[in-house]
Amino acid sequence: MNRELFGVFGGIETFERFRASDEFDEVLTGSTVTVGIRDADLGTPGWSARYAGDDGYCVVWGEVYVPDEDSSSESNAARWLFERYETDGREALASLNGSYLAVLDHDVAGEAFVVTDPIRSRECFHTDDPGVRVFGTDAAEVGRTIAEPILDRDGILEFLHLGVALGEKTAVTQLDRLPLDSRLTPTSIDPLDRFVYRHGEFDYVGELADRLERALDRRSVLPGRKGLLLSAGYDSRIILSQIEAIDSCYTVGSPDAQEVRGAKRVAAQYDASHTAFLPDEQYLRPGESKIRYSQGIKESLHIHHAGYTDEIDVDTMYHGLLCDTFFRGHFTAEDSVDVLGKRVPIGRLDPDPDPVKSLLEKFGYDREASLELADRTSFDVDPESFVREAIRDEFESRRSRADREQNALTCCGIANQPSVPFHAHLSDHFLTSFLATDRELIDWHLRTPPEHRTTETFLRACERIDGEILRHRPPDRPHDATLLNEIEGFVRRKTPFLSSFEPPWPDRERLFDRHDFDRRLLADLEHVHSLPARHKLRLTDLRGWIDRWQGTREPPLPWLDPPESPVV
Repeated sequence: MNRELFGVFGGIETFERFRASDEFDEVLTGSTVTVGIRDADLGTPGWSARYAGDDGYCVVWGEVYVPDEDSSSESNAARWLFERYETDGREALASLNGSYLAVLDHDVAGEAFVVTDPIRSRECFHTDDPGVRVFGTDAAEVGRTIAEPILDRDGILEFLHLGVALGEKTAVTQLDRLPLDSRLTPTSIDPLDRFVYRHGEFDYVGELADRLERALDRRSVLPGRKGLLLSAGYDSRIILSQIEAIDSCYTVGSPDAQEVRGAKRVAAQYDASHTAFLPDEQYLRPGESKIRYSQGIKESLHIHHAGYTDEIDVDTMYHGLLCDTFFRGHFTAEDSVDVLGKRVPIGRLDPDPDPVKSLLEKFGYDREASLELADRTSFDVDPESFVREAIRDEFESRRSRADREQNALTCCGIANQPSVPFHAHLSDHFLTSFLATDRELIDWHLRTPPEHRTTETFLRACERIDGEILRHRPPDRPHDATLLNEIEGFVRRKTPFLSSFEPPWPDRERLFDRHDFDRRLLADLEHVHSLPARHKLRLTDLRGWIDRWQGTREPPLPWLDPPESPVV
């Protein structure tokens, strides 16, 4: 990867057992931790920073901002955290802002640890297998330190059926991820309390509007030519309306697609150029350069733009990822009514949600496809029972952070967000802003009751910032009311001569067949060719990641053999 953080709890000699120092731009050694960081933009305002003093050092890797009252053109986030931690302890971690991974080795405070941002938008992989604690941002590089890796059947099954390995699991039993809102020390994993729901009463619309403005103002300091991955929906357009320096917008889709035409109109409204990337082989082709960002735990399909990176001529990239989750209640369970045999959400919370059913729907679980996958592979497990138990266990593990069931649903969704590789890929190629991780906005999310974290609240806040934000409505949401949009969509699908609302992303089944990916990617697994394209892409992701990690052309995945074949 272009950017990487890798470290050990030990000295430089221990570090160099696993990696050469010259692989990194900086290697810092303290009394407890040695860490290497590779980042060509190290020291850029709003981005990765390091500080070393007589009493230790600190590295912050990713997008990072100090509190407004301490910010200046000279501010160094790593130095700020190092000095503030001595006086404020864990409160300093709650004040740091952005999408980051931080390493601190502080002699005076007597502590050394690794910590992610509150929502784990940056993964930290770790293992104790070599006899010392090794950690890093690239799962393959950390995995290579494991002498005799054992594949984690449950992690692999969750990935294949749900598109994400849940909790802290990976594809390897000895390789784990740092949990949501926690820190890694030499001997333990300590939970933190930066991400805990505690609802209150305040002006939800006004506060969201004010905090969005401040969050976008912070992120306007990122330098160079600025671009935006723009959809025709709600989330990315508020960024375009407030970051005046954005002059290039990008959308994946055919020029005549509803999503592309809608995005183009929004871009023109704010005097920005618009480029549509035609969905061809590059959109689905899961080459090694794309698969690496899946880390073996999440599907690379979400990195829609990956095949077009060389055609994007910007230094800083903005996106609206997870705005629907934090501001519009994507993971809350909605009540619904029956309309001509179809359950239609009515914009009201379900008073008695089924957590497992709700989360399976949100993760896009396809029961029929999973049953077929089970029939065509050698996993000796009932997929329906397996995924339900896995989701139930993961949901229960998040209950302690939530004051009500609807918030526990959202917390579970945030902790297992399948689309984060989208951000990981962007951040490896550009200075990348992640609006939804802003500390003030996370605080709004945690304090706002789920019945007020709605599209209506978000749009009212956006209209306070920009009264023309909805001049061009999303093509599949012509009405203000959710129920009306759902009814019109249903009627269009069932009525001859009326065109249906188009999905926002290209048709992966058609592209998979058009480019003969069964033969090109899965020629040796002919028995899985009848599976949906999405499941075949997951198989390719998994095999590709293990191939990169182990350096072998035959990844040891005997479970992918057909059931009648002997399993090695």
